[in-house]
Amino acid sequence: MPGKFFDEWTIGDTLTHDIRRTVTETDNLMFTVMTHNPQPLHLDIEAAKASEFGQILVNGTFTFSLMVGLSVGDTTLGTLVANLGYDKLVMPKPVFIGDTLRAESEVIGLKESKSRPNAGIVTFLHRCLNQRDELVCQCERSTLVHRKP
Repeated sequence: MPGKFFDEWTIGDTLTHDIRRTVTETDNLMFTVMTHNPQPLHLDIEAAKASEFGQILVNGTFTFSLMVGLSVGDTTLGTLVANLGYDKLVMPKPVFIGDTLRAESEVIGLKESKSRPNAGIVTFLHRCLNQRDELVCQCERSTLVHRKP
């Protein structure tokens, strides 16, 4: 179990997640279609070429989901009770097909759970960067995590 228990985290803990992912046309197409997002910037190469981006723009909710997914193995795998919320989501740079993304996480909050003495709330700041080390997505994720048994 690679995730950590509430008691094992300290504010300021920072992780660079090992898994990277190059975004493919299939990733973007399947995610966009599965979520019923009809935005031409994600689906129509001619419309995308005519836009300020000049090419297909990867669906932002895919980027967000990938960022969180890349973090799970090192943060909450096996210790999570529930995700409580995602806050302050920003996407300062676009993601394009062929970009390689990686994630970093920092613990920015620890709080005792009032309703569950066997768990605590860990808040992470997740960052997603492309191959040029440009920030493409960031959010705060609040998680309810088990304490050590």
